[in-house]
Amino acid sequence: QVQLVESGGGLVQAGGSLRLSCVASGGMFRTLGMGWFRQAPGKEREFVSSTSRGGVTTKYADSVKDRFTISRDNAKNTVYLQMNSLKPEDTAVYYCAATQPFRTVTTTLGDFDSWGQGTQVAVSS
Repeated sequence: QVQLVESGGGLVQAGGSLRLSCVASGGMFRTLGMGWFRQAPGKEREFVSSTSRGGVTTKYADSVKDRFTISRDNAKNTVYLQMNSLKPEDTAVYYCAATQPFRTVTTTLGDFDSWGQGTQVAVSS
């Protein structure tokens, strides 16, 4: 399995922006579908965004569409999540995740089998 380390979380006011990064090691990054999920206190982990191996195909949850952008740099083994126009309801721990190699882009939590430790995002009103 690939190892994933997230960074970039923090505290921001509503309307602000943050960029999360996730660096992968121990695997062939360019063969992996990548995604971001989040989990708020007392809630289940939910899909946020995902990208295909080459970054051409992207998927978003309706709640973040037009505010968040996922991208990847395969030369740096890194996937990003640019979060703009943040809202208090975006407050959660954000997790980076990877699929098995050569899997079609997916939004399903069970299709991801490598996970990072998470990074906290807090949005104040």
